[in-house]
Amino acid sequence: MPPLDPKELIKKVRRIQIRTRHTVNDLFAGHYHSTFKGRGMEFDEVREYIPGDDIRSIDWNVTARTGQPHIKKFTEERELTVMLLVDISASQQFGSHHQLKRDLAAEIAAVLAFSAIRNNDRIGLILFTSHVEKVIPPQKGTRHVLRIIRELLAFQPTHRGSHAQPALDYLNHICPRRATTFLLSDFHFDDQPEPLLKTTARRHDLISILLHDRRETALTPAGLITWQDAETNQQTLIDTSSPAVRKALLLQQTQRLDQLTQFHRRHSIDLIQLHTDEPYEKAFRTFFNQRAQRR
Repeated sequence: MPPLDPKELIKKVRRIQIRTRHTVNDLFAGHYHSTFKGRGMEFDEVREYIPGDDIRSIDWNVTARTGQPHIKKFTEERELTVMLLVDISASQQFGSHHQLKRDLAAEIAAVLAFSAIRNNDRIGLILFTSHVEKVIPPQKGTRHVLRIIRELLAFQPTHRGSHAQPALDYLNHICPRRATTFLLSDFHFDDQPEPLLKTTARRHDLISILLHDRRETALTPAGLITWQDAETNQQTLIDTSSPAVRKALLLQQTQRLDQLTQFHRRHSIDLIQLHTDEPYEKAFRTFFNQRAQRR
């Protein structure tokens, strides 16, 4: 990806900020707050018992010491740490219709980041290929989110491949406490990340966001074409006019998606599937509703 001109980068950041405002204010506002809980309840104070208080909250030590019934008061610890793990490998530069997969990832990440700071949560970013390329530690504030968006749009990776393990290992290293984690990728990984995905999902609230482009699963007849793997640069000659070839490619991709979906379902990991040529609001609305039903 060629470097963005600074003026063009500012324009793109501003466009994303404006375009995502409606989604953050309307669709995500209430859903985000109710879907992603804090780490639980934290102690607030001890006060005298008032008729109607839950007797299960009585602090018997203070009650015995003072001779008057006292209760422990707790408040919900709302603040979350939200981490965005975004795949910026070469395959993310593919997009045959409305936008590139990387552009879609940037917009989704922006919506999640603005929703997080609106909820007074901290938001951090890990950009990865076959290596961890860039890390922005979790912080709050609009300026922090705008920095995240700039990096998502303009960062130039030094590697082309795609391995999930380095990013997941780094996440588990820098976030010893539970974090709400969004993994944005097309899941064309060169490694086998399933064991580490399972481990990460036990430690964190992991949500996978799968980024699709229609042309990856359905080729149009165009005769002989040279298919180049974006991450390895390996070239293959494909006869797209052959129904058998198109059917085989479609079957291969369909099986891959089925396996990925079954893996997430089997291990109770949320999976949101998005397409570069479709609005993403419907998919997130479905996700929020499913989360609400499980509570």
